[in-house]
Amino acid sequence: MSRVLLVDDDVELASMLREYIEQEGFEADVVHDGEAGVAGALSGLYAIVVLDVMMPRVGGIEALRRIRAQSQVPVLMLTAKGDDVDRIVGLELGADDYVPKPCTPRELVARLRAILRRTQEAAQVLPSGPLTVGQLVMWPQMRRAQWRGVGLELTSTEFNLLEMLARNAGRVVSKAELSEQGLGRPLARFDRSIDVHLSSIRHKLGLRGDGRSWIETVRGLGYQLVRE
Repeated sequence: MSRVLLVDDDVELASMLREYIEQEGFEADVVHDGEAGVAGALSGLYAIVVLDVMMPRVGGIEALRRIRAQSQVPVLMLTAKGDDVDRIVGLELGADDYVPKPCTPRELVARLRAILRRTQEAAQVLPSGPLTVGQLVMWPQMRRAQWRGVGLELTSTEFNLLEMLARNAGRVVSKAELSEQGLGRPLARFDRSIDVHLSSIRHKLGLRGDGRSWIETVRGLGYQLVRE
């Protein structure tokens, strides 16, 4: 049973969400401020963290920054409906996905399951050889990656996306495919999540010798990981 940490200063909403997700088979704990959320996220007790952006004192964005400085635990952000700035900043800092508030408990649970599905599936796969593309080496069952012989720190969603590109290296993968496989949900209109996640991965991989990115955008079609 997956254990979820809910971090939201709205006591009534958090209590309602907790009750619903427990009915859906999760264990859930609730804290109501960012500092407690960071401590809980770093405790190693939780499979995933649900983090509200708008909180007093330590807000969700700062809490996420502190979490990502020490941990790659999956984080789902709750953002104000229509607030693209917080949404994009959260993704840039390493959130795995977001749900706009107000959201239905059913939608929240669907996102939780989508994020956890890939990590849990990978953990259940019998150990096999690494996935290697040039200087990129990935161990999907262990959720580990190396780039040029050095450990590559990736969020859960970044790992999913890079793994999919690596398995299709040299071939264009559409944004819709990446959304379905990497985020576990259909691509929504005007959704920039994939772009932001790939921008972060590009930054971590650096540039090729000719100054271009290892992940190329093929306009109108999608993205491809360049083979050396």
